[in-house]
Formats: sequence, structure tokens, C-alpha cells
Amino acid sequence: MSNFDAQRRQMLDASLLAGGLAATSGVIPIDAFAADKANVSLQLGWLIGGNQIGEVVAKRLGYYEQEGVNLTIQPGGPNIDGVAVVASGRNEVGQVSSSPSIMLATSQGIPVKCFAVGAQRHPYCFFSLQKNPVRKPADMAGKRVGIQATGMVLLRALLVQNKIAEKDVDIIPIGSDMTPLMSGQVDVVTGWLTNTTALKVLGKERVELSLWDSGVHLYALPYYATTKTLRRQPQVLAAFLRATARGWSYANANRDAAVDLLIKEYPNLNHGDERVALDVMLRYSFSELTRRQGWGAMDPDGWQAQISLYARLGQFSAKTPELDDVMTLDVLKATSAARLRA
Repeated sequence: MSNFDAQRRQMLDASLLAGGLAATSGVIPIDAFAADKANVSLQLGWLIGGNQIGEVVAKRLGYYEQEGVNLTIQPGGPNIDGVAVVASGRNEVGQVSSSPSIMLATSQGIPVKCFAVGAQRHPYCFFSLQKNPVRKPADMAGKRVGIQATGMVLLRALLVQNKIAEKDVDIIPIGSDMTPLMSGQVDVVTGWLTNTTALKVLGKERVELSLWDSGVHLYALPYYATTKTLRRQPQVLAAFLRATARGWSYANANRDAAVDLLIKEYPNLNHGDERVALDVMLRYSFSELTRRQGWGAMDPDGWQAQISLYARLGQFSAKTPELDDVMTLDVLKATSAARLRA
């Protein structure tokens, strides 16, 4: 077991204990909710921002209320393991930035499954400058790459997929801003193409190498729940997903109004930046698959390809998970008609 896996197991054990203590302190578990309204907490792996615009729209327009759901969005952060929190039963639904997090968790025996995805293609990208560009994976060799800890699983996949030894890249931990690249501390920084506020500083000097174009095809923003919640409360998850799909579909069709609602909910966000970011995000959230099956759809073959890729890359420290361990189509099937109408 790697240090990361051991740390996650320790965090999970602590969260399970905390979840048990919380249950004795008045926190009502999902299977004890009143029939008229279910309190659902969505645990994020990051601070709240534009990635949740669909949920914010659905909340402010009353879509969750119409479904009998009282939604709370729980922010994450660098010191919060959202998967461990959800696995402990403290929150009912979770969302992580990247599909490998679900695969790696299930490979370690953590009982969670993905039931929908927010982005059909991953917008993760490696940014450099015109004076020292990284235009293809081979250009990474010999470069100083600044990256957040949560992005290491993506960088390693790119390196192995493109036969680049990790020792040939100087990996430097950084925060989420682009300053280390502009100051010359690193040659490459990582981030999402949807983070338009942070990217503005790079200007016309920006050079992009996307994870997708590097041969690593992943989902972004997958929604997950524990196997227990999926088994015992499928109607609650279906209600959550119907309302969320309506929110994202509204945002797609009414972009200015959606950003207005986002800013009302979170006034600290910049309206202009979020409006630009929404256009970018929606290119990843809606696809030919979602046109056929509705927002949130996912392809089992796509998941299997990801599992096989990560197995081939040697990324599973424990067992290689089966497809049925990682994802389920049950909630998508139960909400198909509603999501297509959304």
C-alpha cells in the first residue's frame, strides 16, 4: 500500500468514527429521513465555484424543493478527503474532480460507486509559455512541472501513457494559481481550462496541452454515493439527479440568467469571469451522448476503457476494480425520461 493509500485509509477510519459519533449527536442518516423531504448533502472535493452552477440554479429555482429534496452543498478543500467523508455516511452524495478517484477508491475496498457524470471530457490541461512551450507529451521531459497533489494521478497517467519516465520530470508541488509559471519557478503548470479567472494572467503567451489530447480520456466531475445509499435510497438519488439535470439544462439554455443566479448565491465570484467559464464548461458537460441520453449520462465502455488504462499503467496499488464496482446505470435509467426533457 502506498503512502497515499495508507493516508486515505487512515482518513476513512477517522471519518467512519466521526460519522458514528455524528449519528449519535442528532444527525439523521439518509435512511431515516421523513418521507416528505430528504436532506441531501453534496460533498465536494474543492471550494465552491462555477462547477456547481447547475446545482445553484436548481436550488434557487426550486427544482430540488419540487423533488422533495433539501440540498446542502458542502465545500471541500486540500485537507478534506471527500470520498472518505461520503463513505463514512456523513454526507449522502459526493463529487470528485476526476474519474480515477472513484476507480482508485473502489480498488482499495471503499464502497462507493459513480451514478452520473458532470463532464463528458476532462478539461484538465498543462499550461506553458511561448518562450518555453510544451506542445506535446514528449516535451515534458526535462521540464519543471508545478502541480497540486490532487493532480498527480493525472500527471502520472500522462507520463506512463506516453512512455515518459517520472524521474525525467521535475515535479514541484504548487497551489492553484499560475504565479510560479509567470515568475519562472516552473516551466509547466496544471489546471482546468474552465478556470478562466486564474488563466487570464497567462494572456496570449499561453500554450495548452490537454490531458485528453495526450491520450488520457477521463470523465470529470463524477457524482458518487455509497453502495448502501444506492441500494436503500435509490428514489432520493433519482430525485437529486432529476433536479440537478434540470439545473444544468437551464444553465445551458439561459447562460446569462444562470450566472446571475450563481452570483446571487456566491457574491464573492466575478460575474464576467464566471460567464466566460460557463461557456467553456458547457462544452465539456454536453455532448452527443447527452443529446441522446440526457445530461449526466455515461458510457460503461468508456469506464471500462479507463479501468483498463489505469490497470495497464500500474496505478492500482490494490486490486483492479471490476466495472460493476466502479459505476452503476441504475439512477440514470430511473431518471432517463426526466433528464431528456430537462
